Amino acid sequence: MVALAALLLVGCGGADSAREADRTAASIPSSQEIEFELEGWKTDFAKRSVPLTEFRSGGPPKDGIPPIDRPRFESTAKTTFLEPREPVIELVVRGEARAYPLQILTWHEIVNDTVAAVPVAVTFCPLCNTAIVFDRHVGGRTLSFGTTGKLRHSDLVMYDRQTESWWQQFGGKALVGANTGKRLTQLPAQIVSWGEFERKHPGGLVLTRDSGHDRPYGRNPYAGYDDADSPPIFPTPNLDDDRLPPKERVVFIQRGDESIAVPFSTLAKRRTIEVTVAGDPLVVRYRGGVASALDSESIADGRDVGAAEVLAAGKPVAFAEPFWFAVAAFDPDVRVIR
Repeated sequence: MVALAALLLVGCGGADSAREADRTAASIPSSQEIEFELEGWKTDFAKRSVPLTEFRSGGPPKDGIPPIDRPRFESTAKTTFLEPREPVIELVVRGEARAYPLQILTWHEIVNDTVAAVPVAVTFCPLCNTAIVFDRHVGGRTLSFGTTGKLRHSDLVMYDRQTESWWQQFGGKALVGANTGKRLTQLPAQIVSWGEFERKHPGGLVLTRDSGHDRPYGRNPYAGYDDADSPPIFPTPNLDDDRLPPKERVVFIQRGDESIAVPFSTLAKRRTIEVTVAGDPLVVRYRGGVASALDSESIADGRDVGAAEVLAAGKPVAFAEPFWFAVAAFDPDVRVIR
C-alpha cells in the first residue's frame, strides 16, 4: 500500500511528492520494529545498517542467557574444578593473566570484566565457536553488554545497556540503534588448555563457578554439535560454500580490508604457517591437547581439537577460531590458506 501511494503521488505531484512519499514510508515502523518494541526494547530501530529481517530469535529472551557482571576469581593454585585438557580463554592485559573457562562461558556467553584497569567483554558464541574479547571503551564511554536473545547468521547478537544498541559478536560492529556503525576493538586472546594456562601463568586468576546463577557447569548443552560435516542449527548465507566443511574450525584473521582463514586440518599437519595479511607478516601455530567444548556431554571428555596462536614479530595478535560456515556467512571473499 505504501508503494502504491508513492506511485500515485509521483503521477499527481512529480518529484517533490515522490520524495515526500519516501519520507512518509520511512517513518512507518516495520512489523519487526513493532514486534521488538513490544518486547520492551528501547533501541532506536530506525537507525540501522542491516534489515531487521536478518535477526531471528535464538529461543531465550533478552538476557535469558545471563551475562556475568560481577565475575569472581581465584588463583590457579586454588582451582580444582578444571581438568588439564579443558578449554579456557586466555587473556593477558598489561601483564595480568586471566582464564575464562568455556564450561562457564557456554552458559553465559558474556563476561563484563575489568583487567589491569581495561574494561573488557569476554564473549563466546557456542553456535559459531567464536571466543572473542573486546575493549568496552567506545567513543569515550564504557559500555556493558547483555544478550539480546537474537541471532544473525547464527551468531550471538549482544546489546549495550547504555543505548540498547545491538552489536554483532562476529566483527564487533553495532548494527542497530544509536551506536550503529561503531566497532569494538578486539583484544588479543586465545583458547588454551587449562593445563597450559596453569603452567604459563602460576600467578594468574581463574573465573570461578560462583556466578550467582545455578547452571550445570562442566556439562555441554550442545553435545555432538561440532561434527564438521553437519550444518548449523539455523540457516546462514553462503552455506553452499563448500571450500571447507560447514563446521571445520579455522583460524580467522582480519586486518584492514583483508582476511584469511586457515583450516585446522591444514594447520594440524603443518604445525606452523607463515602468512602475510594486509602487508603484515604473521606466524600461525598449532598445538594439540585442547578438548572441544562442543563435542561430548562432559566438556572435560571432549575430543582433542587443538588450538592456535597468531603472532606478529613474536607478539600475540587478535584472531578467532570460528566454524567455517560463520566465516562464509560474514566474509564470503575470505582467502583460504591450504
